Amino acid sequence: MADLLSPDELARGLAELPDWVVVDGKLHREIVLEDFASAFALMAEVAIWAEKLNHHPNWSNAWNRVVIDISSHSEGGITDQCFVLAAAVNQA
Repeated sequence: MADLLSPDELARGLAELPDWVVVDGKLHREIVLEDFASAFALMAEVAIWAEKLNHHPNWSNAWNRVVIDISSHSEGGITDQCFVLAAAVNQA
């Protein structure tokens, strides 16, 4: 089990991933892409990472927009693993 991040650790993580914010205790990002196919491709790539990490986001897709929220379901907040997945989203 991973520990929840302290406010200082959370601030450091957000500084490294400036496209992300905290909303309702979750890492949050909204990504607008060119079209539906691009949005779906992003989600497919992130799904592979999520499976490898065994850390799954809450997300939605509407046409060219993907909304992603990441938190640890088992820990009830944000852990290091959340930032690993957020970095993978940025890579995708």
